[in-house]
Amino acid sequence: MKFALIGAGVMGKAHAIALRSVATVFPDVPAPVREILADVDGSRAEQHAKAWGFRHATDDWLSACLAPEVDVVGICTPNHLHKEMVLAAIGAGKHVYCEKPLGLDGAEAASMYLAARDAGAKTAVGFNYTCNPMIRLARSIVEAGELGDPVSFSGSFEEDYLGDPQAPFGWRCARSTAGSGALNDLGSHLIHLAHFLVGRLASVYGNLTTVYRQRPDPNGGAWREVENEDMAQVLVQFESGMPGTFEISRVATGRKSGLAFRLTGSRGSLTFDQVRMNELRVYRAADHSGQAGYQTILAGPEHADYENFCPAPGHGLGINDLKVIELRNVLAGIAHDRAIEADFEEGWRVQAVIDAIEESDRNRCWTSPATTPLLAVPATGDGQGTAVHSGGQ
Repeated sequence: MKFALIGAGVMGKAHAIALRSVATVFPDVPAPVREILADVDGSRAEQHAKAWGFRHATDDWLSACLAPEVDVVGICTPNHLHKEMVLAAIGAGKHVYCEKPLGLDGAEAASMYLAARDAGAKTAVGFNYTCNPMIRLARSIVEAGELGDPVSFSGSFEEDYLGDPQAPFGWRCARSTAGSGALNDLGSHLIHLAHFLVGRLASVYGNLTTVYRQRPDPNGGAWREVENEDMAQVLVQFESGMPGTFEISRVATGRKSGLAFRLTGSRGSLTFDQVRMNELRVYRAADHSGQAGYQTILAGPEHADYENFCPAPGHGLGINDLKVIELRNVLAGIAHDRAIEADFEEGWRVQAVIDAIEESDRNRCWTSPATTPLLAVPATGDGQGTAVHSGGQ
């Protein structure tokens, strides 16, 4: 399959690494062809196309989508560009592999999901964290009933990339380019993880906070108003009736890749932290008296996909390895005409939860996510929540 990749930034590089590596790691997958790299900066496109092994470079993303030789379009651009690019690629008969979040809101995500469904296009959203062999093991433990009846889920995704009040205003701070803030950027991963492990959400009660309401304009001049939230605290209830909590922040000083969860059951529990992504901690209540405690399981060749990278346990995978696994799933789904787990339907369902959290914050009430894409509506309001500090002068 021939790929066009749009966006030569950080995530574009992650996709390029996966495109180069996937057939080496998974020899049953035919090596994809790196056909076209597109970027708004033509010189950067040329430079990275040469370094990353793409045959052609362009500053015209539409020509990449329309190129007759291209089979799959990968999209690694800011959120507000996804919809136009996705619809163009689908209209040109391509399969699409888009980074998360799928759109600015549920309405955009629904339009992309429905277009892909009607066209018969294979789709995938970049929720690569659930490709981790340890997360796969966690789900198999839950599905096997080893924890008993699920009792509660507590999840978080906290980072500090905007923890400095002097950090400049960027596209992630504007509603028109990012949609929601920490919710779209980090919460989308956490919501998908919760769906993956324990099922869909029935209702949410959200509280959103913009900690630093102003940030310096990187181009100089006056400070700019931050238009979306820095933090979200969310009470959730799953369709099973199980309660839970989400904690999401882009200003959590000292936290880096802070995706974590604790899942408690009637006979045991699981804990996981992305910083130690090659470990899963398991507690089983049936352990012998005096010997009960959390067991730390290290990733190894007995776990899904690990042995394709390394034959020895405990050596560990990295974040780019998860992208390689994710790309394998995309290629296999297309080649064998089978479902890709995190497809545009899941991208829309995640976005529907984010919409519900924002609506809950505005109305101060429990809110249910949309259950059909025809009912998805765009978020309204400023989405800023309550300010607790001012980042301005």
